[in-house]
Amino acid sequence: MEQKREKYYRGLFLFSAIYDLVLGVIFIFFFNQAFDLLKIGEKLPEFTGYISLIGAFLFVIGIAYYFIYKGDLYKNADLIAIGTLYKLAYCAIAFFYYATGNMPHIIFVALFGVLDLIMFLLMLECLLYLKKTA
Repeated sequence: MEQKREKYYRGLFLFSAIYDLVLGVIFIFFFNQAFDLLKIGEKLPEFTGYISLIGAFLFVIGIAYYFIYKGDLYKNADLIAIGTLYKLAYCAIAFFYYATGNMPHIIFVALFGVLDLIMFLLMLECLLYLKKTA
């Protein structure tokens, strides 16, 4: 793999790692403040463990993206596939709830949904490139 392309892919996975690690910490420990900041505090479930669990999942996938960033991209192709599907899942859910009028705040689709869609497409491109050049 050419050095420029490898650096680009590593940057993508480092950005994804930081993004999901930060969101994970926010949704594990600071979800009340995040929901209040978005003025949707009333949307929190009675049992907030669900929010912390989502935060934990975000944190774990952030670690996985960090492993991809640090490791051999070809050997981590399976992990890249899982991470790519993770981004597809998030943006699909965000766009579905936006389309059905059930999005509690536009930022979820405007920022997180669109950003995850972009990351999904870039990760998919990486995965296809790795498959083609393996």
